[in-house]
Amino acid sequence: KFNLDGVDEVKRKFFGTLYNTYSFFTLYANIDGFNHKESYVPLAERQEIDRWIISLLNTLKKDVDQDFSNYELTNATRRIQEFVDDYLSNWYVRLCRRRFWKGEYGQDKIAAYQTLYECMIAICKMMAPVAPFFSDWLYKNLNDVTNLESESSVHLALFPTVQEEAIDAQLEERMEYAKRISSLVLSLRRKDKLRVRQPLSKIMLPVLNPTFQEQVEKVQELILSEVNIKSIDFITDTDGVIKKKIKPNFKTLGRKLGKHMKAGSQIINSLGQEDIARIEKENAYTLKVEDALYELNLEDFEIVSEDIPGWQVASDRGITVALDVTLNDALIAEGTARELVNRIQNIRKNSDFDVTDRINVQLENHEAIVSAVDQYGDYISEETLADNIELQEGLSGEKVDLLENVSIVIEVKKS
Repeated sequence: KFNLDGVDEVKRKFFGTLYNTYSFFTLYANIDGFNHKESYVPLAERQEIDRWIISLLNTLKKDVDQDFSNYELTNATRRIQEFVDDYLSNWYVRLCRRRFWKGEYGQDKIAAYQTLYECMIAICKMMAPVAPFFSDWLYKNLNDVTNLESESSVHLALFPTVQEEAIDAQLEERMEYAKRISSLVLSLRRKDKLRVRQPLSKIMLPVLNPTFQEQVEKVQELILSEVNIKSIDFITDTDGVIKKKIKPNFKTLGRKLGKHMKAGSQIINSLGQEDIARIEKENAYTLKVEDALYELNLEDFEIVSEDIPGWQVASDRGITVALDVTLNDALIAEGTARELVNRIQNIRKNSDFDVTDRINVQLENHEAIVSAVDQYGDYISEETLADNIELQEGLSGEKVDLLENVSIVIEVKKS
């Protein structure tokens, strides 16, 4: 089968994403002069997010090698695409951006460069059998600078070997928790039309099992940063706090229950809060219809949470998140400061400033931003490399939309 739309999708989702990841890497590697001549930073001395992506990379090597051995090319390429799109680009690089463009050129920044380089070189080798030209171009661009490998082409290099000692299943599990919880919170923000740059006070997170809280606490700071929330409240008893509804998933149960579908649906619809909590915790439920017993799991149910006044609630495969959507003056001021940083950075980019250029900023004196500049002026300056920020009247710079129904004029000049 051949489909032009499919080719365009792969070009955009995989090749475009991988190229953008490479471009990001080279931009900052060239600024810092990274050429992989520094001593190798041991995995144990790297940040947890580095160890996580390397663990996933080695799991990927193992799976892709097995798929190729079984002539399952579709499975192999989909795994590679998912790794690049969902994990390397949309999670690792995005969460580590500040490590590349801020701070001194020390061990942590070098570890980030080495981690991203290792991932890209391994991807080149894994994709080489099915994307020979792009993989060779990328391999040579990377290796010609570092000369870590003696081969002149990716097609002369050995297929990457799995480092079993680098695979950490517990680490992969808690990072997956972080991704799923973050995804739920972001979906609730979209539902309530709350911008990600607007900080919110907290989320409530029901505890699934004895290890769940411990695992999530290890990635708590990452979650809070990703979704711009101040704190997480773990709750062990959701009764009276979060109410849930359950109904059958007809797509899976239709095959299982057959003639007992109608009677089984009535039983499922009548399940209470304790039953729902047990199903989510154990991922199992024995349904008795007349004399027949059916062993069910979470995929056989659709569980939704009811919103609480002042909160938004969402669930996904046993994980439930309740988001406090109440705003106060302090949160609004911080959110406005983050919006100002974004608009100033956009002006820097559109003005073709170098990423290291220092600037002076003048902002239209609008009542909607006074509190933000007063409280968070130092933060705005640090994020935008501004030597000076002033509120002025009668500016002739660029007019930008800042908040709903609020537009201001911003002037940005090199220092």
